[in-house]
Amino acid sequence: MDSILYYLTPNETDAFFLFWAKQSLISAGIAAGFYLLSRLVQFALAKIGTRLCAFTESDLDDRILERVSGPTMLLVNCAGLYLAIKRLPLPEKIGIIASGFLFVVNIAILTTIAYRVMDEMLQRYGSRVGGAEVSRQVMPLIEKLCTIFLVLVALIITLKHFNYDILSLVTALGVGSLAIGLAAKDTLANMISGFTLMIDRPFRIGDRIQLGTQVGDVVDIGLRSTKIKGMDNTFLIIPNAELCNSTLINLAFPDQRGKGLLVQCAAGVPDVLSDPPPEAFFANFGDSALNLSLFFWVADHTKIFATTDQINCAIAKCFQDNGINIPYPTRTVFYQKDENNAPQD
Repeated sequence: MDSILYYLTPNETDAFFLFWAKQSLISAGIAAGFYLLSRLVQFALAKIGTRLCAFTESDLDDRILERVSGPTMLLVNCAGLYLAIKRLPLPEKIGIIASGFLFVVNIAILTTIAYRVMDEMLQRYGSRVGGAEVSRQVMPLIEKLCTIFLVLVALIITLKHFNYDILSLVTALGVGSLAIGLAAKDTLANMISGFTLMIDRPFRIGDRIQLGTQVGDVVDIGLRSTKIKGMDNTFLIIPNAELCNSTLINLAFPDQRGKGLLVQCAAGVPDVLSDPPPEAFFANFGDSALNLSLFFWVADHTKIFATTDQINCAIAKCFQDNGINIPYPTRTVFYQKDENNAPQD
C-alpha cells in the first residue's frame, strides 16, 4: 500500500507527463469520491430523511426535503470538482478562473437551497399568521425582500473570496440607499402606507367604500396605490399615503354577518326564487341603526306579502339566535322643579 502511494504521489523529479498524469489521477479520484458521497447523501435524504419527516404532523419538512434534495446533490458534486481543479498545477490565470467559476456556482447553489427553504416556510406560515388575503398581498413583497437579502449575502461572500474591499462596497450601498431614499421619499411613504392598509385593514378587496362624494368597490390594494372601481365603471387610483390620511366610509365591512344572515333567511323560504338569488345591501346610516335592504324575487306576485311575512319572521328569529340586537331608539326625560311657579308647601 505504501509503495502504491509512493508511486502515485507527484514528485518534482517526475517527468512532465508523469507529473500531470499523477495530478490528474488524484483529482479524478477526488471528483469520483465526491460523486459517491453525493449518492450517499441522496440515499440518506430519501430513506432516513423521509422516515424522520414521517414522525411530524406537518408536511412542511416533506416539501423542504423534496425541494432541496436535488440542489444538495449538485452542491456535493460541484464541491468535489472545485477541490479537484484547485489542486491541479494549472497556469495561474486559468486556475483562478476555473476555481473561481466553480466557487461562484457553489455559492449560487447554496443560495438556491436557502431560497427554497425560505419560500416553503413563508408559504406555510404566511397565511396562518396574517390570513389568506394578507398573505396574498404581503407575502410576495416579503419574499422579494428576503431574496434580495440572500443575493446580497451571496454577493458579499463572493467578493470576499476574490479579495475585494467589502467595506467600501457597504459604504457605497449605504450612500446609494440614502440618495435613493431621498429621491423616492413619496414612493416610500406610499409603500409604508400600503403596509399600514394591509395590516390595519380598514377595508378589504371587494368592499364598497365612500371617499368624499365618490363611491366605488375596492379592486386591488397595492404597495403604491389602491385601485377603486367607481359606480360608472371607471377606475380611481389613489396613492396609499393620501388614502391613509383621508376619512372614508366602509359600506360593506361593518355588516357582513347581518347581510349574510338576511340572504340566508330569504333563501330558506320556499317561494323565494334562487335565480336571480336574493341580495342584501348596506343602504345607509340611520339615527340608531345601520339600514340594510334585502331584495328577493317570487314567481307569483300574489304571494309577495305572505313571503315577506315569512322572511321577516325568519330574520327576527335568526337575529335573536345569533345575538344581533335591534338598536331601538331611546329617549331620556329629565324632570326639573320650577321654583318660581311651583306651589309652596
